[in-house]
Amino acid sequence: MLGGWLRARPSSLVALSIVVGVLTGLGAVIFRYLISGFTWLFTGHQDFAGLGRISSTHLPWLGACFLLVVPVVAGLIYGPLVYRFAPEARGHGVPEVMYAVSMRGGRIAPRVAFVKSLASALCIGGGGSVGREGPIVQIGSAVGSSVAQWLRLDTTRVRLLVACGAAGGISATFNTPLAGPFFAMELILKDFAAQSFGAVVLSSVTASIVGRALLGDQPFLKLPSFSVHSPAEYLLFAALGVLVGVVGVVFAKVLYLVEDACDWLWRGPEWARPAVGGVLLGALLLALPEMYGVGYPVLQKAIEGRYVVGFLLVLMIGKMLATSLTIGIGGSGGVFAPTLFIGAMAGSAFGVLAHMTWPSATEAAGAYGLVGMGAALAGATRASITAVIILFELTGQYSIILPLMIAVALAAGTSHLLSRQTIYTSKLWRRGIDLENAPALPDNVTAAALAAPPPVRLPEHMALADAAELLARAPTGMVPVVADGDRYVGCVSAEDAVTALEDTEGPQLMDSLLRQPPTIPADAQLPDVVKALSGYGATGLPVVDEGSRLVGWITYENVLTRLTVRGHQ
Repeated sequence: MLGGWLRARPSSLVALSIVVGVLTGLGAVIFRYLISGFTWLFTGHQDFAGLGRISSTHLPWLGACFLLVVPVVAGLIYGPLVYRFAPEARGHGVPEVMYAVSMRGGRIAPRVAFVKSLASALCIGGGGSVGREGPIVQIGSAVGSSVAQWLRLDTTRVRLLVACGAAGGISATFNTPLAGPFFAMELILKDFAAQSFGAVVLSSVTASIVGRALLGDQPFLKLPSFSVHSPAEYLLFAALGVLVGVVGVVFAKVLYLVEDACDWLWRGPEWARPAVGGVLLGALLLALPEMYGVGYPVLQKAIEGRYVVGFLLVLMIGKMLATSLTIGIGGSGGVFAPTLFIGAMAGSAFGVLAHMTWPSATEAAGAYGLVGMGAALAGATRASITAVIILFELTGQYSIILPLMIAVALAAGTSHLLSRQTIYTSKLWRRGIDLENAPALPDNVTAAALAAPPPVRLPEHMALADAAELLARAPTGMVPVVADGDRYVGCVSAEDAVTALEDTEGPQLMDSLLRQPPTIPADAQLPDVVKALSGYGATGLPVVDEGSRLVGWITYENVLTRLTVRGHQ
């Protein structure tokens, strides 16, 4: 009764989305504490970015040179962890979630949440210049997928709960309950259906409530008030949008160029790559310690106008290189926050120059830094709605909406002109996966719909000599055996039949040669069918219903035919 309600009733989405929201909110809190804990363990501070070239309080005898050591130590821990238990936890996370939703029915292994939490916290705490938003999206998505798979929900609901987890992750991390759902709908589900949106919003709000209850209601940035000084200033914001849109595309290109370079140079085992590459990352941190970790204190200072133009540009380029190197050496962390950081530096530098040129007609540089954050996000990800909503929630200032919308729209348009792929889809495209043109897995297709009639079905008590001719004509090496017409009892292989025929004193009836390979339930979803066929793709497996009646026979060829036909529709 409960299972049927969870799988079929729209009202059950309320309970499901709340559960996912609570779990994701708790996951975000634990993840934040893990990052702070590992950062303190390595540096003696809760957040090292912005403190300058100082020593760790735990290793004072090393001085600032401890920055050369901690990325190596962290890599020695999370490198083997990711390699052994969840290779998909490597990198920035969101592309893996997009792939799971589009191509795997939303199925994500439950262990991903645990491994991603530890690996990303170790990477960031150990100096990796990446964000915590990408990991918590993957963590929340894995939580949502695990809940759905545990309850044996259909593919549509699995995907929806994945989106609920992604929304809850963004909401709890940024304290932005409105931006979370738009992120999930715009990038993960790519669907704004009313029922889906309601569930994702509920999960986002729930996760935000949990996060606020345990972490407080403080935004991650403390921002001064900004306003537009004159109508002509909108032209400057438009120019900023185009410029930062280019910067966002450049960041995506640099990210994968550095990753390619690391792939080309590295010849050792993958588990050791983060530790060895950590030497290069440590050298960069020693030269520019502001790149340590996520870097929110540095971003805060830039928005407050505490850096000169030259240093802002150094920070922008440094973040591109530091984030790209962290990902390239096999680190685990997001590119969402680095994109905001890069946009803030570019926007603030633009704002400083604009304010120096027209001091009476322009706002302080921080306003341009804020708009630059949204423009960079739109340029790199093309999630324009998310970019506008998240910056509006962070500032709480309606006065910034118009310049922000102008800059975001132009940044996204510039990105479209310069690159077909985004910073997220590029990772999949480089693997040969095109989410825009690839055939999506059908939502409701079942094993019964995919199965073909069995080429041969043998009666249970049929004599082996009589069955030999039928077995010889069967296109597969294994055929089903039935009793009472269609009750499935097992399978017989051609190999076993040949062996029995050669042994004249051996058993000569079908029931004495029965094998019991895995069976596929008639209502199994396509991802489960593909998983079950592993090792049996050529011979195939029987499809049976709840009454153990033989429904059909399924092979990889059946699945491929279905996907090929759908791809040409």
